Amino acid sequence: MKTDYVIQAENLTKLFGDFAAVNRISFHVKAGEIFGFLGANGAGKTTAMKMLIGISTPSSGRATVAGFDVYKETEAIKKNIGYMSQKFALYDDLTVKENISFYGGIYGLSKKAVKEKSHKLIEELNLQAVSNSLVGGLPLGWKQKLAFSVALLHDPKIVFLDEPTGGVDPITRRQFWEMIYKAAHKGTTIFVTTHYMDEAEYCDRVSIMVNGKIEALDTPKRLKAHYKTDTMNEVFLKLARG
Repeated sequence: MKTDYVIQAENLTKLFGDFAAVNRISFHVKAGEIFGFLGANGAGKTTAMKMLIGISTPSSGRATVAGFDVYKETEAIKKNIGYMSQKFALYDDLTVKENISFYGGIYGLSKKAVKEKSHKLIEELNLQAVSNSLVGGLPLGWKQKLAFSVALLHDPKIVFLDEPTGGVDPITRRQFWEMIYKAAHKGTTIFVTTHYMDEAEYCDRVSIMVNGKIEALDTPKRLKAHYKTDTMNEVFLKLARG
């Protein structure tokens, strides 16, 4: 496999019995790219991401993340990525500061680095007034933005975001994407799953999964031109309907 991509997969497959949740998918992601991994709920997006971040072993196929093999070097992968899950990202019964310190420790940062990054992060997110409050009491939008910032705490090469804007209002979604742009501008590769097709417009390239397979992969502009539509939602509907 080539080594000039930060993520690459060839015929990556995940079987559950006779059911192929992820069926021989192949793709690559370049450094600093915002790569949208799109599809309806149940299309196989999260299953594929779990293989890439080293918490689920593929049934077959090959893949590397940050140059590390998904079969043999899962611990190295975990050290070189950030991850924000759909349902669990922060501890509700810890304060904002405690969450930052906890994850800083997990990522192997020194106490000095954690203190410095914590101060900067809280200031950037304007969370000074609630820094000693339990995360469980924060609005969902604040939680999501904090979780994303914590995933970037150790300056990872790649950040995996699983449905990061699920359930938040449109304004917060836009603010979240502004944070994504800022991280990508600094050179961080963003791998983001979403079922909001309008968010595909914000990505450099997107793949669209249908029933465990990648049915389309290109820039939003080219996909809309190819399928003769005005929106990514229309592209998705055409693919989903076969």
